[in-house]
Amino acid sequence: MKKIEIDDVIFYEINDFKYYLEIDKRSSENTINSYISDLKQYGIFLKTYQNVYDVRDITEDMVKKYIMSLKRKELSPKSIARKLTAIKDFHSFLVNNYDDISIDPTKYIESPKLNKSLPVVLTKEEINKMIDSIDTNEKLGKRNKALIELMYGCGLRVSEAINMEIKNIHMNAKYINIIGKGDKERMMPLNDNAIIALRDYIENERLSLSKVPSNLLFLNYLGKQMSRQAVFKYIKELAKKNVITKEISPHTLRHSFATHMLEGGVDLRVVQEMLGHEDISTTQIYTHLDKKYIEDIYNKTHPLAIQSNSKKEV
Repeated sequence: MKKIEIDDVIFYEINDFKYYLEIDKRSSENTINSYISDLKQYGIFLKTYQNVYDVRDITEDMVKKYIMSLKRKELSPKSIARKLTAIKDFHSFLVNNYDDISIDPTKYIESPKLNKSLPVVLTKEEINKMIDSIDTNEKLGKRNKALIELMYGCGLRVSEAINMEIKNIHMNAKYINIIGKGDKERMMPLNDNAIIALRDYIENERLSLSKVPSNLLFLNYLGKQMSRQAVFKYIKELAKKNVITKEISPHTLRHSFATHMLEGGVDLRVVQEMLGHEDISTTQIYTHLDKKYIEDIYNKTHPLAIQSNSKKEV
């Protein structure tokens, strides 16, 4: 990770906050880089337009002016909300860690209202169609099948998949250890299809990819770690191959896993554990998807609903 110089960020406290994210919160590198970048822009604005060089001089009005400047740049509410989250977390950190700072200028500032869109989910039929279409006789075919089976079968984030190590796969015991966000570990059962695909890949293809010793499970053709972009590209190609027009990404497999678990009657708290969510509210979005699924089934199958829909079409 690029070292953030004190002069770059104006407020030396941002460096302390960076270490807090790394050591105490154990945030991912992407999260830390995003936070520091947002705080650097915030600091530059305060220095340039408010003549502020000390965090103790920041007022609520100054924060509001910064938010207005972002709106004038026509940033989306989602982008503004993300930047404001970084700023709020930073000021909360200051109040909690500096004896001479007791006022949080962001305390009464609300984030922009966001329209929560439901995530795209694949049907079970679409998932099966994609997996069945993978030709394991093609170069990297065995790896690709194992990858998709594991991501969907265990609800993995793409980062969890590409960072998965062989030592965390326990096929005889039928489970895997997943290292999630903040290095938090969780355990997930392995289904039979995933086990078969993993054995085929590890025993018949992975060795030919491994140019140098590596603990990573999934390797690219150079024997190095797969990239997020490579996984994204492959899943898009797989969807296109199967004439699936939904706008999908690697995370769609995770969304689909969670939705299908709830459809099968799994308790929301259990799904939360499976996904590695800290807060149940993050998992609750899938209850909306599940309700929509039930409504669609009802409208397609219940005699009175079918009759009502027919009248609407006339």
